[in-house]
Parts: sequence; structure tokens; C-alpha cells
Amino acid sequence: MNARLRPLALLATLTLALPALAAPNEPVAKPVKTVVQSVRYSKDDLAIKQLANEQQGRFLLGEEWDKGTDAQRKEFIKLFNSLFSKIAFPKVRENFKNLSSITYEDPALEGDKAKVKSTIVIEHPLKKQEMKLQYSVVKEGGGWKVLDVAVLGDSMLTGIRDDQVQPILKQGGWEHLLDLMRKKEAELGGKK
Repeated sequence: MNARLRPLALLATLTLALPALAAPNEPVAKPVKTVVQSVRYSKDDLAIKQLANEQQGRFLLGEEWDKGTDAQRKEFIKLFNSLFSKIAFPKVRENFKNLSSITYEDPALEGDKAKVKSTIVIEHPLKKQEMKLQYSVVKEGGGWKVLDVAVLGDSMLTGIRDDQVQPILKQGGWEHLLDLMRKKEAELGGKK
């Protein structure tokens, strides 16, 4: 082998061996993978633990977040998590019945924030569907938490904020919002 090519061959051999080692960005992608697998296998409580609850609340309520009491903020997070798991997770599980594959790209880090892209392939009986998702992940405490997910460029949190939370807040503030959330929670009852 040419003397100049030997270092390149050695580098290529080392590079091929690296995937066997733990990926340096794995802690960033781990909460995303945990949410996906937890929802898939009906472990909703584990999925909820991976979410950036307070940051989601701040995003959804905007300026109103700081106007709420600690008790109101805690109740909002609890109700939001419960409603989200009872409404969204079953829909996701339904799609996952025909799951063919999930692939993840390396996270794109920006300080205490990151984006994790994935491609989900669903093999429906009559057609194949490919969905591109982008998860927003934030550093919280000692680890990473999932803040949002975008499907086809549409942010889940932005849709919930603009279509549901903000209009309700404008109608009657915190108490009206919490009251409607409590009623929806009672309506859904034991569904999970």
C-alpha cells in the first residue's frame, strides 16, 4: 500500500469501528426515543416524564403563565399531560400498528436546545406512508426533555396554543381554561 494512503486506511478502519461505541449525542436523542417507544407500547406515564412540562406551559400560555399562581400552573401541567396522553397517544398507537421502521438523524445542538429529526415508515395494508418528524429538545436539570414535535413542518405546540389555549384564555382567563380542562378530563374519564 502506498505510504501516503496508509494513514487514510487506518482512519477509515477506526471510523468504521466507532459506531459500536456510544454516540456522544445519545443523551440528547434518548428522551425522543423513549417517548416514541413508550407511546408505542402503552407506557404513557413514562412518555410524559420525558416532556419539558414547564417550558411547554410557558409556550402555550405565553404572558399568562407568569400571571398564574403556582397551584394553577401545576394543575395546568397535570391536566395538559393527562389530556394529551388520552387524546394524542391512542392516535399515535393506531398508526404504530403498521410500523415498519423508525430512523433518527444525529441531533443538531444549539446550546441548551437541540433538534432531532426522524423518519417513520408506516406500512398500511394498501399503501406505504413516510412521515418526517422534527423534535425540539431542551436541557432541563441534568438531562434533556422533549418540548415539541413538528410533523410536515407544523408544530404540535403552536397548533394547540393558537387553536385551543389562547382563544380559551381570551374568553375567561386561567380559571376558565382550567375549568374546561377539568371537564374534558372528567368526560374522558378512564380512557387511556
